[in-house]
Amino acid sequence: MKKLILAVSLLVLAINAMAGASNPAKSGAQPNIVLFFVDDWGWADMGLRQPKVFESPNIDKLMHQGIDFTQAYIATPTCSPSRGTLLTGQHPTRLELVRHIPNDEKHGFDKFGRTDEKYSYWEKDPAHVPCINWLPLEHTTYAEALKELGYYNLFAGKWHLGHEPYHPIHQGFDRQIGTSNAGHPKSYYPPYFKNSDVMADEKEAYLTDKLTDETVKFIDGWNKEQPLMISLWYYSVHGPHVGRKDYLKHFQEKGLTGSYAHYAAMVKSVDESIGRVRDALEKKGLADNTIIILLSDQGGAFDNPPFHGGKKLDTLYEGGARVPFVFNWPGVTKPGAVNNSIVQSTDLFPTLVEIAGGDPSDYKDLDGISLLKTIKNNSELKRCEPIYGFRAYEDLYGSVRQGDWKLLAYRSGILKLYNIAQDEGEKTDLAKSNPEKVAELKAKLIDWEKEMNVEKYSGVQ
Repeated sequence: MKKLILAVSLLVLAINAMAGASNPAKSGAQPNIVLFFVDDWGWADMGLRQPKVFESPNIDKLMHQGIDFTQAYIATPTCSPSRGTLLTGQHPTRLELVRHIPNDEKHGFDKFGRTDEKYSYWEKDPAHVPCINWLPLEHTTYAEALKELGYYNLFAGKWHLGHEPYHPIHQGFDRQIGTSNAGHPKSYYPPYFKNSDVMADEKEAYLTDKLTDETVKFIDGWNKEQPLMISLWYYSVHGPHVGRKDYLKHFQEKGLTGSYAHYAAMVKSVDESIGRVRDALEKKGLADNTIIILLSDQGGAFDNPPFHGGKKLDTLYEGGARVPFVFNWPGVTKPGAVNNSIVQSTDLFPTLVEIAGGDPSDYKDLDGISLLKTIKNNSELKRCEPIYGFRAYEDLYGSVRQGDWKLLAYRSGILKLYNIAQDEGEKTDLAKSNPEKVAELKAKLIDWEKEMNVEKYSGVQ
């Protein structure tokens, strides 16, 4: 009997070992990672949240399969700053990257989007805050960190962090596809860019599809043993709003008009592309060991229900700063998981490093924290410090979010206070009825501005 029990025990152990080996999440194998970064895509702009307007079956499927982080924020909801922070885990103010990087002659750039001027200024910015014109090479990107841990890094799409000497290929990526000096294309149909040949013009070829074609081709030809990190940062759905012709016709027939019909068509094109990449991973046998991450660089350019604000107005309100963020890890995340923790784009770098087997504490000046335990357990993330927003365009420039409370700060000295848990639309300013909370968050903002070396531009001193 003892021999029988021993034999059964050994058999069970062998089966468990085989199961662990077949499940990379349990065996400890480094997972592949695909990061989809969509431009100007609003929190609710998907079929799952606005089914009467948008169609996004692949995004909806991804949301159902992974963790939906419902309170995810971009530190500086603007093109270049959002990208710099995603790459480095540092707040844009620490990077001196407080606005989008321009590429016009008015700001000292040539017709190719190049400049020797280190900083640019925004004429409407009341504080005249300087903004750096590229991401300096001395900053460690997640591509560089993951390369040290054995990863191959592919970058495809929108960079917007400086001209050629500062492109992805010089920032830790092994290959780049479709990277220009511009922040957006001239059109999503050829010619795509002014004074640039980064994507060969192909008659009637839609830019989003072109980027996806090249990425799928890369996946199909992948034959290395090392783990793979793909950063697919779409130019879409940034303007000019030019939807793919077949999808545009489809949404016009549904009753949408003007730029909004184009926008809905662009969202559907991105959705289709996400599905195509996932299909390619499945076909290649990589899907079971591939993490899929999806988020946006800022709120949408149109309405952002149920929130106030967006890309073009009151950007530090929820409509501009809160973005979709989905994390799907086969064998780890549970289908249909929803997490209401307050997370920020600064958290991605340490999360990726820890997932890849590294130690985030090896990197200095990180402003985010790893989400790995939160992702594995779908537990609430306990933040010791608030998250801060900062923009250098107009009067509204700063935000502090701690727990349910959010403070908005204006350079003119105005302070507004909202309880986001009770008022996610930020309709009722509670500053006058809660002076203690205003004072508490204001003091934190002042201390943070000193740490970031931007106190001389403050509106709350």
